Amino acid sequence: MTGQNPVFIPGPTNIPDRLRYAMSIQSMDHRAPDFVELLSPVLADLKKVFKTRTGQVISFPGSGTGGWEAAITNTLSPGDKVLVARFGMFSHRWIDLCQRHNLDVEVIECEWGTGAPADLYGQRLAADKDHQIKAVLVTHNETATGVRSDIGAVRKAMDETDHPAMLYVDCVSSLASMDFRMDEWGVDLAVSGSQKGFMLATGMAIVGVSQKALAACETATCPRCYFDFRDMAGANAKGGYPYTPPLQIMYGLRESLDMLFEEGLDNVFARHYRIAEGVREAVRAWGLRLCAKSPDLYSDTVSAVYVPDGFDSNVLTDHAFDVYGVSFGIGLGEMANRAFRIGHLGSMTDVMALSGIAAIEMAMKDLDYPIEPGAGVAAAQNYYRATARRPQLQAA
Repeated sequence: MTGQNPVFIPGPTNIPDRLRYAMSIQSMDHRAPDFVELLSPVLADLKKVFKTRTGQVISFPGSGTGGWEAAITNTLSPGDKVLVARFGMFSHRWIDLCQRHNLDVEVIECEWGTGAPADLYGQRLAADKDHQIKAVLVTHNETATGVRSDIGAVRKAMDETDHPAMLYVDCVSSLASMDFRMDEWGVDLAVSGSQKGFMLATGMAIVGVSQKALAACETATCPRCYFDFRDMAGANAKGGYPYTPPLQIMYGLRESLDMLFEEGLDNVFARHYRIAEGVREAVRAWGLRLCAKSPDLYSDTVSAVYVPDGFDSNVLTDHAFDVYGVSFGIGLGEMANRAFRIGHLGSMTDVMALSGIAAIEMAMKDLDYPIEPGAGVAAAQNYYRATARRPQLQAA
């Protein structure tokens, strides 16, 4: 039997049956009067996940990369200067995207495995006396290295310099899985997608937009058409879309939001932390180390794990797939051939995580990794048992 194993990649994530059924609908007329009954509540509820009251959520058919292109092109002009730290593959890709749009990109080079350097952001902004920097770009959760950065600290550094730059945040692999506070952190553009914490198929870019960012649309001159905020927001205000929407995913998103709110966002975040901690216990028991340099940087959605010297992480992930039918994340960029990644976000339970830990442990043992069989599984089991919510036993 094939196709029954969960995936342990950091996206696309496992799709619960409840959401697959919600997306399994017949084609409908998106220009009919009842479309607004789907669209408007979904956009309003997405604001609760971004934790914004003053911002607006704008969505496009696409992926997180499309959301980033929309954020850049709607609010900046060719030649505008942006400040960004490179500390992983995805922050690198946003740099590349900005350069292709002829922006002046100032890069803070950081060691992979570290997070966004709030102090260095502050230093660069303080030195920018003429306020040439128009935007600060930060990756909240660097999927390549399993690092979560402190967005609040970056905002504080910006505020301390009294710099007017806008703050753009990639929260593709963190939103709806880890706490994100758009208003509190003063985020102007927050970019996410449907295929990670929302547990859906790839196909919708979801962007939180501040009022300051919306105002910037009026003067920005980067070319845009398909990703134009004004076209989309104008159509949304009338209950529609400027072109064909991804209806099936939108119905899935309605159900996904219901699932998240039924569990409670705080409980969703706690579940992700607990599952991630079990994975981290397994890594310790194997005698391996995470790419993230310190516990304050640990991501609760993906763990990137260095393999021992002399081993190839891509051979390991290929073996796990070929022999056991389980997918794990490969190493990207500087992590290629050096690390594998365990995705533990979205539709994930401790029992599912244990199956992934067991599968990669078997693959490592097959390839003569210096690990003790069962050590990682036992460590994770002990943690999950100690932290499980147990029903109260009634006295006889």
